[in-house]
Amino acid sequence: MLKKYLFLLLLSIFYFLSCQSITKNNRVPDWAKDAVWYQIFPERFNNGDRNNDPKPIDFIEGWPYFAPANWQIHPWESDWYELQPWEENGNDFYWNSGVRRYGGDLKGVIDKLEYLQDLGITAIYFNPVFESPSLHKYDATFYHHIDNNFGPNPEGDRKLWGKEDHSDPSTWVWTSADSLFLQLIKTAHKKNIKIIIDGVFNHVGSSFWAFKDVLKNQQNSKYTNWFTINSFDDPNTAENEFDYVGWFGVKDLPEIAEDENGLIEDASDHIHAIVKRWMDPNGDGDPSDGIDGWRLDVADMVNHNFWIKFRSWVKEINPEAYITGEIWWDNWDTNKMKNAEPWLRGNQFDAVMNYRFTRAVKNFISDNKLGMSSKAFADSINNIKNDYNSENLFVLMNLLGSHDTERLASLIVNPDHWFDHNANPAHRDSFLVRKPNQQEAAKQKLMVALQMTLPGAPMIYYGDEVGMWGGDDPDCRKPMVWADRVYENETTHPYGLIRPVDTVKFDSVLLNWYRQLISLRNNNIELRRGSLMFIDTYDNDVLAYERELNGKSIFIVVNKSSRTKTIKFTGIDAVSVNLVSQNKIAIKDSTVKLNPFEIIIYK
Repeated sequence: MLKKYLFLLLLSIFYFLSCQSITKNNRVPDWAKDAVWYQIFPERFNNGDRNNDPKPIDFIEGWPYFAPANWQIHPWESDWYELQPWEENGNDFYWNSGVRRYGGDLKGVIDKLEYLQDLGITAIYFNPVFESPSLHKYDATFYHHIDNNFGPNPEGDRKLWGKEDHSDPSTWVWTSADSLFLQLIKTAHKKNIKIIIDGVFNHVGSSFWAFKDVLKNQQNSKYTNWFTINSFDDPNTAENEFDYVGWFGVKDLPEIAEDENGLIEDASDHIHAIVKRWMDPNGDGDPSDGIDGWRLDVADMVNHNFWIKFRSWVKEINPEAYITGEIWWDNWDTNKMKNAEPWLRGNQFDAVMNYRFTRAVKNFISDNKLGMSSKAFADSINNIKNDYNSENLFVLMNLLGSHDTERLASLIVNPDHWFDHNANPAHRDSFLVRKPNQQEAAKQKLMVALQMTLPGAPMIYYGDEVGMWGGDDPDCRKPMVWADRVYENETTHPYGLIRPVDTVKFDSVLLNWYRQLISLRNNNIELRRGSLMFIDTYDNDVLAYERELNGKSIFIVVNKSSRTKTIKFTGIDAVSVNLVSQNKIAIKDSTVKLNPFEIIIYK
């Protein structure tokens, strides 16, 4: 009997400890509830070191696999659509844009960390930073090295990695770019800014070290099982029969093979080593010198079982690390987005990029003919709220644009179309390439105000805060507009159509709006962690909601129309200060007057 009792006691203790471990690993990182994210596309953010600018040797292993004659680094301040002399090669703007390089690098980011800190940013999401021949870096050559053109010594880095056995982590060295990235992490952490990076583990580039071995050795390569090979080359024929599966059929992006457990075991082991390298660089068990999490590219195209394993790797190193996934379209053709709940059950991701939020805000504020009412918008947000538990809700990446969509300003200039559909002149000849007018700029401010006051962690795409505009990829990837640079006017259309002459300059007024709204969020915990309740205004153009925490409430009222609105609230009794304008307001079963495109935030 005693033995049975001891056995049951030990079993209970084991179960308790297991539950504690599961709870610890399954919860979202607390800091992420308070995060204000800033997304950086490294090649286009800031060129801090002209000595590491890309040269043809740095990109000829990727599309188009050659350097155009007389190719040169692109002038940062030039008219976006205007072709440089070397680009007058018979190809249109959209072909040439893929070969352009502007020279953004890690020193450029380090130089601007104070700018981000002053803006109120607490976390940075980097698009891919690993070695790659492309401008976007979604076609990795290595996962274990930072791109050499992001660091101070590209040629030296190339020589260093040439001495490694890339399959053996014990031979990996730290290049100058790797070391500068670790310095960036250290500097950012001192400013209380977290860092996450893009993990592109569904596919690699055709220059990826293991794939190049397969290209060279065919069926005799040690890495044939890493990829889905349809056929090998027959050396006895003139034709090259080698064929394999590429992401979405793109041969420049070979897919990593999967089995029932997710990515194939050898590739999975390699990625495990990558996770360790960047999350605990010196391997001492203290993750403070490493990244703070991952954004996972095309995550719905990788088996759930792999992400379960991936989470265990990440949380074992740093339980406070943040994992977010790109879970987006269920059916692009029918404009249907995925419900990401299957990835947010505590065993895979903490969050997703919340494109459902983007579309709802667009439909409510930006659209005219296709615009939704305040009630429909509330229903859309409540649907997201009901799909995900509150812990995940508070850490969702609430974005209004990204490297994969039209910029926020251009989304507003081009209303009444499906979000992320045919959103640049190459895909829709009626797409307007101009900057926003005064009314459209007011809409942007209103959309940002919603972003900063609704549940979820807001994410700003670099440059939106200073008035940048542009259509879908590549037009959303212009070089950042800085206050200390003088830019050419935009006068050119990619297809020679008539367009207005637009002045390109740093918009300090818009920047101050972002700064003010971020400060409101950072200084009022109700906006970061409070419950959400919508208040019926009985007006399609006016939205009202309450954020409440521990008995304290903040009320938000939004007029999305170009007309003055007067709204009566019943059951609310308050004399307060509008946190936006600092003017006193009184509400006591009476009316509130809202100017066109005005938001009132009050306690």
